[in-house]
Amino acid sequence: MTASTSTAANGGAAPLRGLLSAESPTVATAGVGLFADALRGQAVTVVEADWQPPMPGTEGDLARVLADTRRAEANATAYARMVAAGAELCDVKQAKDALGLERGTFLHAGPPIEWERMSGPLKGALIGAVLFEGLADNAEEAEKALAAGQFAFEPCHHRDAVGPMAGVVSPSMWMYGLRDEVHDAWSWCSLNEGLGKVLRYGAYGPEVVDRLHWMTDVLGPILQRSVRATGPFDIRSILAQMLQMGDEGHNRNRAGSLMLLRELLPGMITAKASSDDIAQAVRFSGANEHFFLNLGMPACKLATMAAHGVPGSSLVTTMARNGTDFGIRVSGTGDAWFTGPANTPQGLFLGDYGPDDANPDIGDSAITETAGIGGFAMAAAPAIVKFVGGDVPFALRATQTMYEITFGEHPMYQVPILDFRGTPTGIDVVSVVRTGILPQINTGMAGRVAGTGQVGAGLVTPPAECFPAALAALGRAVPA
Repeated sequence: MTASTSTAANGGAAPLRGLLSAESPTVATAGVGLFADALRGQAVTVVEADWQPPMPGTEGDLARVLADTRRAEANATAYARMVAAGAELCDVKQAKDALGLERGTFLHAGPPIEWERMSGPLKGALIGAVLFEGLADNAEEAEKALAAGQFAFEPCHHRDAVGPMAGVVSPSMWMYGLRDEVHDAWSWCSLNEGLGKVLRYGAYGPEVVDRLHWMTDVLGPILQRSVRATGPFDIRSILAQMLQMGDEGHNRNRAGSLMLLRELLPGMITAKASSDDIAQAVRFSGANEHFFLNLGMPACKLATMAAHGVPGSSLVTTMARNGTDFGIRVSGTGDAWFTGPANTPQGLFLGDYGPDDANPDIGDSAITETAGIGGFAMAAAPAIVKFVGGDVPFALRATQTMYEITFGEHPMYQVPILDFRGTPTGIDVVSVVRTGILPQINTGMAGRVAGTGQVGAGLVTPPAECFPAALAALGRAVPA
């Protein structure tokens, strides 16, 4: 490592102490801090540059991508599309109608994966979905059929959908449908089941399957009638407001859930259904602090879809995990996934659970960070540290650090404590590789063993190898 000194009148050869005068030098250093500490010991003013070398082995790819004359304009275009994308809740439909999902086909979170490599929570959620669809009589029969390849699996992202945690979607499940009128696109997400032993955390007991049947028979139709009668509802506007009210849009959705319920209630209470069913649907929705998450996710998906497919752009448009692999997709590299082993979140645990009970990171909900909220907006929600760990200074630093790896700031999503600065938006593969700073994600933790359910919540980053792999692909795509 090297250090550069300002040129003093006495010349560079004089001892540093001899340079101290009315014109004392200021020394700028970069790299290892040992030299800076030695200078300070001699009463020299030192300015340390916050710099480190790029990720190992990426120098050639960085040079090629940085030399791509398309990149600056491509990133500006992708970013502009991302922040301009609309997100209105326009409909609620069953997956078989919304996505054309065939019987015996199941969607899941994260990049593609085969049964043999699936994590416990993903296997548990698929077992539960098979039981829910009536394709097996018991868990053992369901697992045997899944292992034998009798059913088809596909990532939610491949059908413009997203799913929290295991993200399993089956044909009979109801989906929120959000539309981006600006780019004429739709995105979908299943209804939120609440916390604890739920399908998305890999639980599949009778209480889980019974709840899914109630959601299919009662909750879904009531929400559909409400949205069709009184919608559409602007979800981007709710996201912007909830950031002003202490939510960050991933693991804290209290204000967002209440604002959403306020919009839905008039249509719910006048829906054609029994008073008991309406009361139960309203009570279930109002008691669920993560009710809004399943609308914030497709809103973010619409934003990143709008930014995808710009030749030469190095902005990330997908971050997703299946409990085994963490995968990213990039605007300028088409539908290719760049994957690495999912890290295990570090955070707070429920009850007697501990680190050994937690599964590696899982879920499509990192689409929130991809679009500039969630872990990127922690400074707007300092109370989130009570749920995921860390402290308030960490929450502030997390948001401020993310500005170093993003293209711009979101004009609608703002952080009050940072003087209403827009959230850091548009993760740039080049910036990640150059700085070594990885995106910060807030997440729930699923139990490692199928059927366990939620064990905690915490903080996690992607595996570093995703980004050099994406950079290499961008380098190969640079025109000769």
